[in-house]
Amino acid sequence: MQLVCGNRTLDLTTPQVMGILNTTPDSFSDGGSYYQGGKLSLDIALQRAEQMCEEGATLIDIGGESTRPGAEPVTEQQELDRVVPLVEAISQRLDVVISVDTSTPAVIRQSASAGAGLVNDVRALTRDGALEAAVATGLPVCLMHMQGEPGTMQAQPEYADVVGEVRGYLMERMAACTAAGIPRNKVVLDPGFGFGKNDVHNLTLLRRLRELAPADVPLLVGMSRKSMVGRLLNREVGERLPGSLALAMLSAQRGARIIRVHDVAATVDVLRMQQLVDLHSDVSAG
Repeated sequence: MQLVCGNRTLDLTTPQVMGILNTTPDSFSDGGSYYQGGKLSLDIALQRAEQMCEEGATLIDIGGESTRPGAEPVTEQQELDRVVPLVEAISQRLDVVISVDTSTPAVIRQSASAGAGLVNDVRALTRDGALEAAVATGLPVCLMHMQGEPGTMQAQPEYADVVGEVRGYLMERMAACTAAGIPRNKVVLDPGFGFGKNDVHNLTLLRRLRELAPADVPLLVGMSRKSMVGRLLNREVGERLPGSLALAMLSAQRGARIIRVHDVAATVDVLRMQQLVDLHSDVSAG
């Protein structure tokens, strides 16, 4: 399974690690990490991107709008200022696929022009003009399921059949994309763990992950350091690495092709060990 991302191609026959680079001041885990004197520092953000590449990330996901529960909305210009210069800087310096975590048409278009290789939209290209902008770029897209909007999504999420409803929504959005001109082989799907879902919903989706997409459509999952880990294991954000690594391995075992994480090096090690076990599973013990 290959995913052509602009001038780079991802080999999805094995799980790939996407490093998170939030250029927001208020994201739940790394908000404000790349700011200096109240302003976004391209140098600091670029150093982090370089580090993640060295640790084994094959994608860097840049987000300029926080989508944590209760997050404040940002203006189009704020998001452009936070995202596009960094996309351009990374594309000129690093051999990595740049993913842009955005729902905003102008950010989609300008990021593509600056060197982005993937559009990663938590709203599945439903914002006015977003689908048309994505089509115009010719880039692959990642479509995520979310019940509600970031500000209210965790108030009281309810489903009659969480697996069926999430799959149905993802299939509907993929059909809309293909009808608009985005080929099926340029679509990635994301169940949206923690986006309008309680812990039971999240665990059910993980257990039945393979049911959420056809075998030829890659799945992206992101559960790194999320509040579900904190609630289930009673851990603060800085104590969630072991739980996050367990979820990364479980996701890969259930068919996820892209794992979106904060802790790249540790996740790469976990997935590599799993691959080694799978590679030698048919070799009898001496």
